[in-house]
Amino acid sequence: MGPPWQADWTKEAEDNRNALPAPARALVDAARAELVTAKDPYFRGIDTAADLPTGMSVEPVQSTRPGGAHVIYFDHGRGWLRYLFTPRTADPQIIIDECIWQ
Repeated sequence: MGPPWQADWTKEAEDNRNALPAPARALVDAARAELVTAKDPYFRGIDTAADLPTGMSVEPVQSTRPGGAHVIYFDHGRGWLRYLFTPRTADPQIIIDECIWQ
């Protein structure tokens, strides 16, 4: 299996996204698009995040858990999506559980 990956939102994250102004929602949608089309949504390896657009970066929530939740920052760190990638064979999936923009 490979991209595009399925991405689902928790209710709270989706409500937060929907409450944002239209320009901020466009930024969120662009960050989500990068996740679902990435070869590895955790951007592991040397320079794998180099292909991200300017103003976006990815890092694990906890450095001791590189296979756990990750954060994709967008708009030069003004916003982020926290997500977990489940690489199941039958149905790999990205779950976005936090959506913030300041």
